[in-house]
Amino acid sequence: MKSILKYLKKPWPCWFGGILLGCINVALMGLIGISWQITSAFLLWGVGILKFFKLDVSALEYFNYFKSYYQPILQKGNLFINKYAILNIGLVIGSLIATLLSSQFKFKKIKNKKQFVAALVGGIMMGYGTRLAVGCNIGAFFSGIPSFSLHAWIFGVFIFLGAGVGVKILVKFLM
Repeated sequence: MKSILKYLKKPWPCWFGGILLGCINVALMGLIGISWQITSAFLLWGVGILKFFKLDVSALEYFNYFKSYYQPILQKGNLFINKYAILNIGLVIGSLIATLLSSQFKFKKIKNKKQFVAALVGGIMMGYGTRLAVGCNIGAFFSGIPSFSLHAWIFGVFIFLGAGVGVKILVKFLM
Protein backbone atom coordinates (compact mmCIF):
# COMPACT_ATOMS: atom_id res chain seq x y z
CA MET A 1 0.00 0.00 0.00
CA LYS A 2 2.87 2.39 0.82
CA SER A 3 4.39 1.87 -2.63
CA ILE A 4 1.08 2.78 -4.30
CA LEU A 5 0.74 5.95 -2.21
CA LYS A 6 4.36 6.81 -2.97
CA TYR A 7 3.63 6.53 -6.71
CA LEU A 8 0.44 8.60 -6.41
CA LYS A 9 2.33 11.46 -4.72
CA LYS A 10 4.58 11.83 -7.75
CA PRO A 11 3.27 14.08 -10.54
CA TRP A 12 1.60 12.08 -13.27
CA PRO A 13 2.69 12.70 -16.85
CA CYS A 14 0.24 14.79 -18.88
CA TRP A 15 -0.28 12.00 -21.42
CA PHE A 16 -1.34 9.60 -18.63
CA GLY A 17 -3.85 12.09 -17.26
CA GLY A 18 -5.25 12.67 -20.76
CA ILE A 19 -5.66 8.96 -21.39
CA LEU A 20 -7.28 8.47 -17.97
CA LEU A 21 -9.75 11.33 -18.55
CA GLY A 22 -10.57 9.98 -22.01
CA CYS A 23 -11.27 6.52 -20.58
CA ILE A 24 -13.51 8.02 -17.90
CA ASN A 25 -15.43 9.94 -20.58
CA VAL A 26 -15.94 6.75 -22.64
CA ALA A 27 -17.06 4.87 -19.51
CA LEU A 28 -19.58 7.60 -18.71
CA MET A 29 -21.05 7.39 -22.19
CA GLY A 30 -21.28 3.62 -21.93
CA LEU A 31 -22.64 3.44 -18.39
CA ILE A 32 -25.09 6.33 -18.11
CA GLY A 33 -25.45 7.54 -21.69
CA ILE A 34 -24.04 11.06 -21.28
CA SER A 35 -20.64 12.56 -21.90
CA TRP A 36 -18.82 14.46 -19.20
CA GLN A 37 -20.63 17.68 -18.37
CA ILE A 38 -20.59 20.04 -15.46
CA THR A 39 -23.01 22.94 -15.77
CA SER A 40 -26.27 21.00 -16.20
CA ALA A 41 -26.17 20.08 -12.51
CA PHE A 42 -25.65 23.71 -11.52
CA LEU A 43 -28.66 24.70 -13.63
CA LEU A 44 -30.81 22.06 -11.95
CA TRP A 45 -29.55 23.04 -8.49
CA GLY A 46 -30.51 26.64 -9.28
CA VAL A 47 -33.99 25.49 -10.33
CA GLY A 48 -34.25 23.55 -7.05
CA ILE A 49 -33.32 26.62 -5.02
CA LEU A 50 -35.85 28.74 -6.92
CA LYS A 51 -38.54 26.09 -6.34
CA PHE A 52 -37.77 26.29 -2.63
CA PHE A 53 -38.74 29.97 -2.83
CA LYS A 54 -41.94 28.98 -4.69
CA LEU A 55 -40.68 30.16 -8.10
CA ASP A 56 -41.45 27.70 -10.90
CA VAL A 57 -39.11 28.17 -13.83
CA SER A 58 -39.90 24.90 -15.63
CA ALA A 59 -42.34 26.72 -17.95
CA LEU A 60 -39.63 29.07 -19.24
CA GLU A 61 -38.76 28.88 -22.94
CA TYR A 62 -35.30 27.50 -22.12
CA PHE A 63 -36.81 24.37 -20.60
CA ASN A 64 -39.34 24.02 -23.41
CA TYR A 65 -36.48 24.08 -25.91
CA PHE A 66 -34.65 21.34 -24.01
CA LYS A 67 -37.81 19.48 -23.03
CA SER A 68 -36.52 15.95 -23.65
CA TYR A 69 -33.28 16.76 -21.87
CA TYR A 70 -34.50 18.31 -18.60
CA GLN A 71 -38.22 17.53 -18.28
CA PRO A 72 -37.80 13.99 -16.87
CA ILE A 73 -35.67 15.39 -14.05
CA LEU A 74 -37.92 18.43 -13.51
CA GLN A 75 -41.02 16.22 -13.33
CA LYS A 76 -39.50 13.68 -10.94
CA GLY A 77 -38.20 16.45 -8.70
CA ASN A 78 -34.70 14.98 -8.34
CA LEU A 79 -33.07 18.36 -8.81
CA PHE A 80 -30.22 17.88 -6.35
CA ILE A 81 -29.45 14.19 -6.84
CA ASN A 82 -29.42 13.09 -10.48
CA LYS A 83 -26.87 11.84 -13.01
CA TYR A 84 -25.49 15.35 -13.56
CA ALA A 85 -25.15 16.09 -9.85
CA ILE A 86 -23.39 12.78 -9.26
CA LEU A 87 -20.77 13.77 -11.88
CA ASN A 88 -20.13 17.06 -10.04
CA ILE A 89 -19.99 15.44 -6.62
CA GLY A 90 -17.57 12.84 -7.99
CA LEU A 91 -15.45 15.60 -9.54
CA VAL A 92 -15.18 17.45 -6.22
CA ILE A 93 -14.40 14.29 -4.25
CA GLY A 94 -11.86 13.12 -6.84
CA SER A 95 -10.17 16.53 -6.86
CA LEU A 96 -10.02 16.53 -3.07
CA ILE A 97 -8.48 13.06 -3.02
CA ALA A 98 -5.90 14.04 -5.66
CA THR A 99 -5.04 17.20 -3.73
CA LEU A 100 -4.69 15.33 -0.45
CA LEU A 101 -2.56 12.60 -2.02
CA SER A 102 -0.21 15.19 -3.51
CA SER A 103 -0.03 17.07 -0.17
CA GLN A 104 -1.20 20.27 -1.86
CA PHE A 105 -4.32 20.99 0.22
CA LYS A 106 -4.28 24.31 2.05
CA PHE A 107 -6.67 27.10 2.89
CA LYS A 108 -5.82 30.48 1.43
CA LYS A 109 -6.96 33.91 2.50
CA ILE A 110 -8.61 36.23 0.04
CA LYS A 111 -5.97 38.85 -0.68
CA ASN A 112 -8.26 41.85 -1.03
CA LYS A 113 -11.76 42.99 -1.98
CA LYS A 114 -10.71 43.57 -5.57
CA GLN A 115 -9.76 39.90 -5.95
CA PHE A 116 -13.03 38.80 -4.31
CA VAL A 117 -15.18 41.00 -6.55
CA ALA A 118 -13.29 39.90 -9.67
CA ALA A 119 -13.77 36.23 -8.77
CA LEU A 120 -17.46 36.75 -8.00
CA VAL A 121 -18.19 38.70 -11.19
CA GLY A 122 -16.12 36.24 -13.25
CA GLY A 123 -17.99 33.27 -11.80
CA ILE A 124 -21.38 34.85 -12.53
CA MET A 125 -20.31 35.68 -16.09
CA MET A 126 -19.03 32.15 -16.64
CA GLY A 127 -22.25 30.63 -15.29
CA TYR A 128 -24.43 32.85 -17.45
CA GLY A 129 -22.24 32.23 -20.48
CA THR A 130 -22.41 28.46 -20.09
CA ARG A 131 -26.20 28.56 -20.21
CA LEU A 132 -26.15 30.82 -23.28
CA ALA A 133 -23.69 28.46 -24.94
CA VAL A 134 -25.58 25.39 -23.65
CA GLY A 135 -22.52 24.03 -21.90
CA CYS A 136 -19.00 24.72 -20.77
CA ASN A 137 -15.54 23.88 -22.05
CA ILE A 138 -15.90 20.28 -20.86
CA GLY A 139 -18.94 19.65 -23.04
CA ALA A 140 -17.82 21.85 -25.91
CA PHE A 141 -14.19 20.72 -26.10
CA PHE A 142 -13.41 17.65 -24.02
CA SER A 143 -16.54 15.74 -25.02
CA GLY A 144 -16.62 17.19 -28.55
CA ILE A 145 -13.15 16.09 -29.65
CA PRO A 146 -13.75 12.31 -29.19
CA SER A 147 -17.00 12.59 -31.16
CA PHE A 148 -15.09 14.19 -34.07
CA SER A 149 -17.08 17.41 -33.84
CA LEU A 150 -15.71 20.30 -35.92
CA HIS A 151 -17.10 22.84 -33.46
CA ALA A 152 -14.91 21.38 -30.70
CA TRP A 153 -11.72 22.09 -32.66
CA ILE A 154 -12.84 25.65 -33.42
CA PHE A 155 -13.79 26.09 -29.77
CA GLY A 156 -10.35 24.79 -28.74
CA VAL A 157 -8.52 27.36 -30.86
CA PHE A 158 -10.57 30.25 -29.51
CA ILE A 159 -10.48 29.10 -25.89
CA PHE A 160 -6.68 29.17 -25.99
CA LEU A 161 -6.69 32.61 -27.64
CA GLY A 162 -9.22 33.85 -25.05
CA ALA A 163 -7.13 32.44 -22.21
CA GLY A 164 -4.11 34.37 -23.49
CA VAL A 165 -6.09 37.61 -23.58
CA GLY A 166 -7.54 36.86 -20.14
CA VAL A 167 -4.09 36.34 -18.64
CA LYS A 168 -2.92 39.69 -20.05
CA ILE A 169 -5.97 41.42 -18.54
CA LEU A 170 -5.42 39.76 -15.16
CA VAL A 171 -1.76 40.74 -15.09
CA LYS A 172 -2.56 44.32 -16.04
CA PHE A 173 -5.44 44.95 -13.64
CA LEU A 174 -5.09 42.49 -10.74
CA MET A 175 -1.39 41.89 -10.25
